[in-house]
Amino acid sequence: MSRTANVIKADYYEVLGVVRGASDQELKAAYRKLAMQYHPDRNPGNAEAEEKFKQCSEAYQVLTDPDKRAAYDRYGHAGVSGVGQGNGDPFAGMPDLGDIFGDLFGFNVGGGRKPSRMQKGRDVRFDKTIEFDEAVFGKDTEVTISRMEACSDCRGTGSADVRGPATCQQCQGHGQVRYQQGFFSIARTCNVCGGTGTVISNPCGTCRGDGRVQREHAINVSIPAGVEDGTRIRYQGEGDAGRFGGPSGDLYIVLAVKPHQFFERDGNDLHCVLPISFPQAALGADLQIPTLEGETTLKIPEGTQSGKEFRLRNKGVPYLNERGRGDLVVQIAVQTPKKLTRIQKELLRQLGDTLTIENVPTSRRLFDKVKEMFS
Repeated sequence: MSRTANVIKADYYEVLGVVRGASDQELKAAYRKLAMQYHPDRNPGNAEAEEKFKQCSEAYQVLTDPDKRAAYDRYGHAGVSGVGQGNGDPFAGMPDLGDIFGDLFGFNVGGGRKPSRMQKGRDVRFDKTIEFDEAVFGKDTEVTISRMEACSDCRGTGSADVRGPATCQQCQGHGQVRYQQGFFSIARTCNVCGGTGTVISNPCGTCRGDGRVQREHAINVSIPAGVEDGTRIRYQGEGDAGRFGGPSGDLYIVLAVKPHQFFERDGNDLHCVLPISFPQAALGADLQIPTLEGETTLKIPEGTQSGKEFRLRNKGVPYLNERGRGDLVVQIAVQTPKKLTRIQKELLRQLGDTLTIENVPTSRRLFDKVKEMFS
């Protein structure tokens, strides 16, 4: 008389090598590690590895299901006695390996998601050159871009038929073709439809089946005050149209700012160098200097030295999308005349006789600093 042996199943937590309070992320990490180790394609013909793979798959299926895990924690294997037995299909109830492995082995595993024909459109870049003062004060302008737009003849379907693309007969619209490989049911991208699930037997003559055509499009661009060279302005959904109903990409306007004749920008401050004569520096003067908004008076006090800086408040660049402006910094450069008349030379000699200046050498570091200031 034969007896049926009592098979004691291993504890699911021990199978995966985790504690009973393990999180879903910990369960997934443990299962992925074991599944990679005992994967049948890595262990061809190894019945023990295949059995261990089945055990860890069964354990993962139970422990990642809240209801099944609760029943298992309370009643043990008796609470989930139907799990893993299936109905003759060795893959019934198996975890979604596509979610676990992705493209780890170079193919899609399991059912996965049904692919979509929709494809997001690409982003479009347009380079726009603007004047220096346009970057400072802003400007509204119009640009014409070239982008892909939905074909009006086929309404973006790519098909000349009114009914649109037909269902792919190779994959029956799934975008994937299944076949058995060892222990796994493998799903590969359909080579007929390219994974879209549909085929276009009669392409649209205008777009040649793409569903889109290249067109020129004018768009109003608002350049805010205070932009810099290289600033990008994004217009959402103004890029290439998506294919087969997919969302459009974005448009990026990239600004290139022309240099100014004499103003240089440092953040939101403007800098310039103002040449003055020795008498103006020594005696002082009221000078009219240019700004981006017209001329203003700069008072040069007596005894001004070359390299002296004067800061004119709120004469610089506005802060982008904020209140306030930077300053205009004017640096003085006292010029020495290269050619003098006989009378001018005599007057300077008379002035020199009345001045006492100690010609004391200074360090090269200070000299280099002064030199750099004028370079």
